[in-house]
Amino acid sequence: MQRNMIETVMGAVVLAGAVFFGYVAYKAADITTSTGYVIEAEFGNVAGLSVGDDVILSGIKIGSVAAQNLDADTYTARVTLSIEEGIALPDDSSARITAASLLGGNYLEIMPGFSDDMLGVGDVIYDTRDPVSLTDLLGKVVFSQGSDEQ
Repeated sequence: MQRNMIETVMGAVVLAGAVFFGYVAYKAADITTSTGYVIEAEFGNVAGLSVGDDVILSGIKIGSVAAQNLDADTYTARVTLSIEEGIALPDDSSARITAASLLGGNYLEIMPGFSDDMLGVGDVIYDTRDPVSLTDLLGKVVFSQGSDEQ
C-alpha cells in the first residue's frame, strides 16, 4: 500500500511539472489575439519570413505577419500584417525584411515616413526592401577574390 502511495505522489509531481512547463512555454511564445488592423506589403522576395514573425518599429514589436500570398498577376509576394490598434503608420512608410541573428529568424521592420496621411485597413506598402541573402554575399566575396588573381 505504501508503494502505491509513493507512485501516486510521484505521478502527481511529474504531471504538475508538465503543466508548469507547458504554461511557461505558452507565455514565452507570446501568443496573443490580434485586436489591431490589417495592412499589406508587397515584396519581390520574402525568403526566410514566416507567418507569426514580428513586425518591428523602432525596435518595438507593433504587430505580426498574418499571412503570405503570391499575387498571380505581378508574381510578387503579398505579406499581410496585423498592426496593433493605436499605432498609426504614415502612408509613405517603408518596410524591409531583416535577419534577427546569424543563426536564422527574420522580422519585418517598418520605417515610418513623414506624411500626414496614415495607412488604413487594407492599404499596401509598396516601398519595400527584400532580404539580403548571406550565402549570396559570401559567394560574391569568394568568387570575386578568385577572379582578381588571374
